[in-house]
Formats: sequence, structure tokens, C-alpha cells
Amino acid sequence: QLQPVESGGGLVHAGGSLRLSCAASRNIFTVNAMGWYRQAPGRQRELVAIITRGGSTNYADSVKGRFTISRDNAKNTVYLQMNSLKPDDTAVYYCKAFVGGSEYWGQGTQVTVSS
Repeated sequence: QLQPVESGGGLVHAGGSLRLSCAASRNIFTVNAMGWYRQAPGRQRELVAIITRGGSTNYADSVKGRFTISRDNAKNTVYLQMNSLKPDDTAVYYCKAFVGGSEYWGQGTQVTVSS
């Protein structure tokens, strides 16, 4: 098993930046992929960004050019650097780990962007 724990959320003005961290309970070197998702009130949870074991990345169109996902295997941590934040980015952000045929979610961290 692997327990992701998110941190780094908070309140920021539009145009500002935040960096989210997702710390895993064990080594992530063999994890197939790790992703960041978000869920705003009244909306479905959506994929924001994902990074594979090989380092390939994919982003939602709405965040391309503004968000960057990265991983530090030595620290068992995945990051989401969020720049040029917009009020529409307000949501609870969740980390998810894909391990074999299993998926593990974190508890989420709130990001609020004020206009």
C-alpha cells in the first residue's frame, strides 16, 4: 500500500503561485504514475496533471503552460507548481498514486484563489 499526503494549499490572489506537495508513505520509484486531481464545489473531480514512472507528463488543457508536475524519487514526493492562478482554479486538490492494479488517494488540500 501507499498513502499519499498532500500539503501546500492555501489562499492566494489571482495571478499568484502555490506549490503543492504529495508525500508518499513509501518509495515511489516503482509507482506506475502519480497524478493531481481537483474537485470544485458542485463539479466532478477532474485530472489536473499526471507523471509516469518514466517521467512523462500530461496536463489538462485548462492548466497547460501554468502548472508543472514533477517528482523527487529521493524524497518520495510529487509536486505541483501552480503559477498564474485564476479564481477558476479554486478547488480541493487530491493526489493519487497508481500502483499495479490499485489506486490510492490522499485526503486533499484546499486551494482558494481570490479575484
